[in-house]
Amino acid sequence: MNFRRHGIKPLPADEKIKGDCLIMKEKQNLEAQLQSWRNKQKKENVKYIFLSAAGILTVLVIWQLAVVTGLVNEKMLPAPTKILDTLIYKIGNKAPDGNVLGIDILASLQVALSGFCAAIIIGVPLGLLMGWWTYADRFIRPIFELVRPVPPIAWIPLVVVWMGVGLKAKALIIFFTAFVPCVINSYTGIKLTNKTLIDVSRTFGASNREIFWKVGVPSSLPMVFAGIRVALGNSWSTLVAAEMLAATAGLGYMIQIGRTVARPDIVIVGMVVIGAIGAVLSLILSRAEKYFLRWKVNR
Repeated sequence: MNFRRHGIKPLPADEKIKGDCLIMKEKQNLEAQLQSWRNKQKKENVKYIFLSAAGILTVLVIWQLAVVTGLVNEKMLPAPTKILDTLIYKIGNKAPDGNVLGIDILASLQVALSGFCAAIIIGVPLGLLMGWWTYADRFIRPIFELVRPVPPIAWIPLVVVWMGVGLKAKALIIFFTAFVPCVINSYTGIKLTNKTLIDVSRTFGASNREIFWKVGVPSSLPMVFAGIRVALGNSWSTLVAAEMLAATAGLGYMIQIGRTVARPDIVIVGMVVIGAIGAVLSLILSRAEKYFLRWKVNR
C-alpha cells in the first residue's frame, strides 16, 4: 500500500517495534493473570474437596462412636466398619440375594439408564416443542397436566398388565418418574428465551425454525440440564420400587432381600452403592453441562 498517496505517514521502524513490544508485553501479562486465576481456582477446588471429605468423615466417626458406645443398637444400625465388611463380602459372594455386587449394579444400571435415556429422548424435545409452538402447547399440555400428578408407583399395576415383569416394565416405571421434569424444565427454559434476541433474529430475516434452533434451544439449555439432573435423581430414587416387579437381580432387589432376611447391613450397602453411582452419574452430567454450556457456565 502506498501510504504517501493517501496522505498517511508510516510509523518509524523504532516506534513500530516499540508498539509490537508493548502488545507482546500486555499479552504476556494477561496470560500470566489468567494462569494465576486458574491456579487459584484449583487451590479453591482442592480446599472444598477436603472440606467435603471432612464432613463425610465426621458423620462416619459419630456413627461409629454411637454404635460402639451402645447408644445405637448394632442390630438395628450396623457400624460403618460392619457396612464396609459387608460391601467387601458382597463383591465376591452371592449370599443372601443370589448375585455378586457387580451383577446387581449392572442390572440396576440397565433398568435405570434405559428409562432415564428414554425420558430424555422423548421429554426434552416434547417440552421444547410445547414451549415454542402454541398449537402444540394447546394440544399436548392438557394431556400432560392430567398425567403429571400421577405418582410413578401408581403405574405399576397397569405396567404389569401391559408388559409383564421384565426389563421393559421396570424401565417404563423409571421413564414415568424421569419424563415429567424433562418436559417441565425444557418447556420453561424455552419460554424464558429473551424476546429481544428473537426480535433481532426476525429483523435479520431468520425463519421461525432458524430462530428455534439457533436462539431458543441454546437459551433453554441451562433449564434443560437442570431438568435432566432432577430426572436422574428421580430415576435412582424410584429404582427400588421398579425392581419390586419380580426381579432376580439389581440393587433394589438386594435391598428387598436384605429386608426380608433382616439384614440391615445388606440394606445399607445397597443404599450406599445407589448413592455412590448416582453421585458419579451426576458428576458426568455436570461435565457434559459444562461442555455444552462452555459459553455461559464458569469453569
